[in-house]
Amino acid sequence: MIKTKVPLHWLILFGMGAGVVFGLVAVLAGWHAFTIDWIKPWGTIFIRLLKLIAVPLIIVSLINGISNLNDVSKLSRIGLKTISLYLVTTVIAITIGLLVVNLTRPGKVLPAEKALEFQQRYAANVQNTPDTSAEEGPLQFIIDVVPDNVFRAMTENTAMLQVIFFSVLFGIAMILIPQEKTRPVKLFIESLNEIVLQMIHLIMKIAPYGVFALIAAITVEVAGDQIADTAALFGSLGLYALTVIIGLLLMVFVIYPLIISSFTVIGFKQFIKGLAPAQLLAFSTSSSAATLPVTMECCEENLGVKKEVSSFVLPLGATINMDGTSLYQAVAAVFLAQIYGMDLSLGQQLTIILTATLASIGSAAVPGAGMIMLVIVLGSVGIPTEGIALIFAVDRPLDMLRTVVNITGDSSIACAVAHTENKLDEALIIENKENLYP
Repeated sequence: MIKTKVPLHWLILFGMGAGVVFGLVAVLAGWHAFTIDWIKPWGTIFIRLLKLIAVPLIIVSLINGISNLNDVSKLSRIGLKTISLYLVTTVIAITIGLLVVNLTRPGKVLPAEKALEFQQRYAANVQNTPDTSAEEGPLQFIIDVVPDNVFRAMTENTAMLQVIFFSVLFGIAMILIPQEKTRPVKLFIESLNEIVLQMIHLIMKIAPYGVFALIAAITVEVAGDQIADTAALFGSLGLYALTVIIGLLLMVFVIYPLIISSFTVIGFKQFIKGLAPAQLLAFSTSSSAATLPVTMECCEENLGVKKEVSSFVLPLGATINMDGTSLYQAVAAVFLAQIYGMDLSLGQQLTIILTATLASIGSAAVPGAGMIMLVIVLGSVGIPTEGIALIFAVDRPLDMLRTVVNITGDSSIACAVAHTENKLDEALIIENKENLYP
């Protein structure tokens, strides 16, 4: 008998659907107390496991990723251009996400009284601090990024930005020291990274059960005795998904065409056609790392990027450039804040931009790592992480789309860097263009 392994995303979707069904049955049957006492705790355990692994993941991933960038010292000019453009597009992606979600306001579809209930129910988790902006200077936001005690920062989920700062500083210091002196530390970090990734695999094995428990509990808590309120919740979720898609489309059809037209001689239609095989693979696998060989092949053979550029820019992009993921995290954070009736200040939204940008550098290429990075972003502005169950409900199709955006962004930067370094094969581009428009 042949056993087939069901992919995790299907199990999560099944858990989400089962949670909705159970929640609706619980509302109709009056199982409110049973659901809260005996079902919800398993969802709480799953959320705690995500929080548990967040700090170790961000530390080892960032240090490991940055310490592997030794080629930047050898390719200082290309490296500086690449990293600068990656950071710029990531900030643009997050900013677009924040602009779109503040315009569509998907979390406000939920009735105001239900949002108030959510806010009161999770009041202990909402890390709102008193408004001290009048007492603090204009640069306090930057001061707060630098920890005065890194060990204390590691124990607070709201101090993730300080943990990221320390990890980046540690990784840069490793690059500046001769390799023979840092080799033992590097081997330790690499081993620790593998252990943390394995822990994520173990945690994600219970994701379907955790999602079931969280969705069932949220359905019961939101609905109360009114099924219509549950419909409003999922209507809000649908608008959230649409908001993410709008943001991703703006990146692909507005920002990347500007980069291609400003820095290269490639037409955008030719760019999309040449990259199509990699985009389709990215959509089906939801993995930038798995798609990397095809992405490099498309850039070299279809878009004329020389191998010496593609072999450096694209692997680096798969590590630190996550435009689609960063945009989704920004939208998700504001959406959940709206669900809980929280109004994020400009400073908090700037914190989202910084945290999501830096967290994307350490985002591991494994299933579930993006969701753990979202825990970091939520924690940085004090948004309750219990609402992540709602994001799980539509995460898989959005993950497929944002992976396409991730590799499209990597490829557009690779083309731009290649052109500025005279490493773009214009003869091949013309030949491919003639094949496109015979």
